[in-house]
Amino acid sequence: MKLMDGFDSNYRYILVAARRARQLQSGAPPVVDTTSRKPCRIAQDEIRAGKVKWEIPETRSATEQAAETFDKALGQD
Repeated sequence: MKLMDGFDSNYRYILVAARRARQLQSGAPPVVDTTSRKPCRIAQDEIRAGKVKWEIPETRSATEQAAETFDKALGQD
């Protein structure tokens, strides 16, 4: 399966589309004109049109997190 433009994996695309579909189901208005009434399809249309913004949160290793916690505990910010 081909990757969608702007996504690092198909899994991330599905996560973004699902979250947007949930927003639409909760009453958020669509930001594109579409003939579809299904929230999943509307979310996909919005992503294709570039109207849905997303970002990958910064991840740190367990070692980095532990070192930061240790430094804070010692007062070495």
